[in-house]
Amino acid sequence: MSSDPSTSAENPWPVRTVARKIGDWIHRLGAVWVEGQVTQINARPGTQTAFLTLRDPSADVSMSVTAPMWLVRELATPLREGDRVVVHAKPSFFFGRGTLSLRADEIRAVGIGELLARIERLRKLLAAEGLFSPERKRPIPFLPQGIGLITGRASAAERDVLVNAQARWPHVLFKVVNTAVQGPQAVPQILRALSTLDKDPEVDLIVIARGGGSVEDLLPFSDEALCRAVASAGTPVVSAIGHEPDTPLLDHVADLRCSTPTDASKRIVPDVREETARVRQMRDRGRRALHGWVDTQTRLLTQLRSRPSLADPLGPIQRRLDDVEMHRERGRRAMLGLLAKDQAEIASARGRLTALGPAATMARGYAVVQFTDDAGNLQVLRSVSQIEGGARLRVRIADGAIHAVTESTASSQEGDGP
Repeated sequence: MSSDPSTSAENPWPVRTVARKIGDWIHRLGAVWVEGQVTQINARPGTQTAFLTLRDPSADVSMSVTAPMWLVRELATPLREGDRVVVHAKPSFFFGRGTLSLRADEIRAVGIGELLARIERLRKLLAAEGLFSPERKRPIPFLPQGIGLITGRASAAERDVLVNAQARWPHVLFKVVNTAVQGPQAVPQILRALSTLDKDPEVDLIVIARGGGSVEDLLPFSDEALCRAVASAGTPVVSAIGHEPDTPLLDHVADLRCSTPTDASKRIVPDVREETARVRQMRDRGRRALHGWVDTQTRLLTQLRSRPSLADPLGPIQRRLDDVEMHRERGRRAMLGLLAKDQAEIASARGRLTALGPAATMARGYAVVQFTDDAGNLQVLRSVSQIEGGARLRVRIADGAIHAVTESTASSQEGDGP
């Protein structure tokens, strides 16, 4: 915003001038209808003006309201702190104190019917956005490490949750945050507590608990801001509000809806006695199953051992050994017969070769005559034409060799020579 050109550090406006200009601007505003929750009433007897504080139920915002005393007294139902009202008022600026307030000329109480109608419209809106969908609800931990509890201070709801949960599981850990659970301060305080517990890494589950009450008392738990905060929380949230018939919108948004705080204590932690009995039962079932399996395998082994192949495991081997020995003996005899036959054939061939060989011929009186040729090599003498008189000869007979010298040569056609 730019500063007025008629003011400067050297020529500032007095406070009265600023207050008057602000007042002039505010007084030009028209009247408005405002809805809120009454948090404070100051209507002293003998005075002409009543002072109210009107607060937004979903935010930490409030405004002062002034009204004629007769306007407050003529209401059909006496005005009380915590009531929701609709006010027709005009903004007013008090020059002397520099404060802003609303000057009311009409006050209407918001009835139960209107409140229920608004809750129903909000319910349809949140349902259409999918905040009630079962698919988005997160599972509740079986045994949470830590549980955050948002409830009224020293309330019956707090006692029911703590006592019953610790009776079921003595080692359960709670982080309790006490807040207002009705009235104008309830929603802001619950929102702060929810944010704190949601950021705590030691908290696995958050429980919002309150005892029973009227429709007006349970209105904070149908607040839109609270419902959206629970839907967007990273930690599962359990709603335990009122009694069984009470169903604020928080029940539909929460990940688990419990009918009462006592019911919540039974559903957020297991019963140590039941779990111990279940462990004992599972152990017994496991032992019986193991014994049954061992018995089945024992019977199977007994059946296998009774089979012939296992009853006399060496018998088939011995029988096969006898067969192997029989076939080995047959093979040996066949081989010996074959060798004998071959030896006879070799002896016969040797005899024929011996009879045909030169040694046998020489044994009958024949001889082999050899001479030395011109090259100095011994050659078998086959013709008298191969030698001349005086040639040196080697005569081989059956038992040795004789060296001789020829005196003359003559062919068989010429007759016998000397």
